[in-house]
Amino acid sequence: MSFRMTRRGLIAASAAAVAAPGLLKAQGAWPNRPVRILCAFPAGGITDGYARAYGDYIAQKSGQTVVVENRVGAGGGIAAQALKSAPDDGHTLMITISSTMLGNRVMFKNLPYDPDRDFSFLAIMSTGHLPLVAQKNTGARTIAEFVDFARKNRTSFGSYAAGSFAHIVGAELNRRFGLDMTIVHYRGEAPMWQDLLTGNSAVAMGSYTAAKGVLDTGAGVAIAVPTSKRMSTLPDVATYAEQGLKDPVFNLMSWAGFFGKASMPAEMVQQISDLMVEAGKTERIRNLTATFGIDDTAQDHRFFRQIYETQGPIWLDHLSRLGVTPS
Repeated sequence: MSFRMTRRGLIAASAAAVAAPGLLKAQGAWPNRPVRILCAFPAGGITDGYARAYGDYIAQKSGQTVVVENRVGAGGGIAAQALKSAPDDGHTLMITISSTMLGNRVMFKNLPYDPDRDFSFLAIMSTGHLPLVAQKNTGARTIAEFVDFARKNRTSFGSYAAGSFAHIVGAELNRRFGLDMTIVHYRGEAPMWQDLLTGNSAVAMGSYTAAKGVLDTGAGVAIAVPTSKRMSTLPDVATYAEQGLKDPVFNLMSWAGFFGKASMPAEMVQQISDLMVEAGKTERIRNLTATFGIDDTAQDHRFFRQIYETQGPIWLDHLSRLGVTPS
């Protein structure tokens, strides 16, 4: 099975949805029975937070029960396979992050699902921007100052997972500036930030929420953010582009997305997408995103496809350069 990112694959998924208009008519208004949301990651993070907040909004608007099931494992692959195998009734959704659709193509030899053909794209949400944070002992407050430090000192770069956005950025900084940083992959952010706090790591990249403790103590200093404009929570920290790094890889969107099965009719896709965008404007979800330092609201299925088509190839190109041995 081919997993190339192609417009043909996305069009094929849309065609499958349009070819099943009878499904929507047979069921009436959506939802008309309990809804399952398969969350590909554990409770406590932004993905699970989104699953429950958006699920509650669906329940409130429809009067139907919405159940969130955390199907964790294989970089979101367990949840993706479960959605692929779910009934063709439009009442099973999935929320996952970019690694399930992009990173897993590099991390695993064989996927039991086709990211381009097996799913309908419903709505996309930012999972927050990931500041690059240098240990205070480096003396760096900018990329240029950190590069100067890394050229003169043995340096480790903290990544929260192999194949992650942090891994990509660390590798690209090594390539761009001829550095020899050791990229250390942790099992999540907590141990990564602990090593930065104690000085065992010189720099790390991860979520604003998880990094906030290190930033608040002064043990770490944010030196760059991968955004088109400065983060409202870190207004004094320059973007990569402002510091001369204008390659698109430094401005990729870190996202979570809601998906349905590829057989979902176009009318149902539109209805759910509109509902998600509406939910993203509520006080509860705005408060949730503010807690995680996220400035953006939910965007519809068309915007989701645009991001997937334009940024997906950039992710895949840089992931392929990492030299990761698939499992």
